[in-house]
Amino acid sequence: MHLLKDRGFAVPSSEVTSRDVYEGRRHMLKLLAMGAAGATLSAWAGRDALAQSTTVRPNKLAALPGSRSSVGGTMEKLTPYQDVTTYNNFYEFGTDKSDPGRNAHTLKTRPWTVAVEGEVKKPKVYDIDELIKLAPMEERIYRLRCVEGWSMVVPWMGYSMSELIKRVEPTGQAKYVEFVTLADPKTMPYVGSRVLEWPYIEGLRMDEAMHPLALLTFGLYGEVLPNQNGAPVRAVLPWKYGFKSGKSIVKIRFVEKEPRTSWVKANSGEYGFYSNVNPKVDHPRWSQATERRIGEDGIFQKKRPTLMFNGYESQVGQLYAGMDLAKYF
Repeated sequence: MHLLKDRGFAVPSSEVTSRDVYEGRRHMLKLLAMGAAGATLSAWAGRDALAQSTTVRPNKLAALPGSRSSVGGTMEKLTPYQDVTTYNNFYEFGTDKSDPGRNAHTLKTRPWTVAVEGEVKKPKVYDIDELIKLAPMEERIYRLRCVEGWSMVVPWMGYSMSELIKRVEPTGQAKYVEFVTLADPKTMPYVGSRVLEWPYIEGLRMDEAMHPLALLTFGLYGEVLPNQNGAPVRAVLPWKYGFKSGKSIVKIRFVEKEPRTSWVKANSGEYGFYSNVNPKVDHPRWSQATERRIGEDGIFQKKRPTLMFNGYESQVGQLYAGMDLAKYF
């Protein structure tokens, strides 16, 4: 297994990336002023206006300090906080990318518990604050690549899933880990819509969940997660498409058989169980060979080549040795 080695330092919490360093004006409104208007551009400008709106982020969120992780990440330029928090997929709050930023304020993240159950010797219901303190918090700068063709670079806050898994002691029958998202129609206005079967379910093979890159995530940019980004706890799997990273988790189940995940149920021909980033395998309706980095000149930016396993091939490629990655997509 190839991982980046510890560089011999730990960054104090005061030096964890601040949102203020990366906040700035967006480009789309400038383009509108230059006359580059149109339906598509107006949609981008609307999202840009949302990113600048104080109704989306009236105050900074609670600090979530930690040290810089030595686990492999990226040194690429970070995506600005406004874009990370206003361009989201979270169908419980709407299917448009700007819907979660507008609607997720209704989500109540306290009190919150996460039940760990199934094929484990030590099942337990964790209070969210207990779960936060389970292991040392780290900042990890990971790429996020979504199946629609857009990407981000985000400074996530959390710790390896393996920290939790080791404590609950899975049995020999535990081959997969299933993640269940909250499904509360009172606080999640699109729960009950026909776009998906609720609750939202995702899953991993056990060795995937145990990989050091697999992150149990509680924050970004040195603060607790905003609601629209999956508060109070989510998964982040940087080598997989974004929909594999379940948000607002309330249950983690260890099971013997491969979970039937939400997107497999909805459309298994387009969204496979593994969903590893693979530029050589096209989505049935579009190419996955290139991507657009959110926050870099919007729809007019030049696309960049998509990297195998989202750039983490040297770390995770061995998990899939001998597999047909076009068949098991």
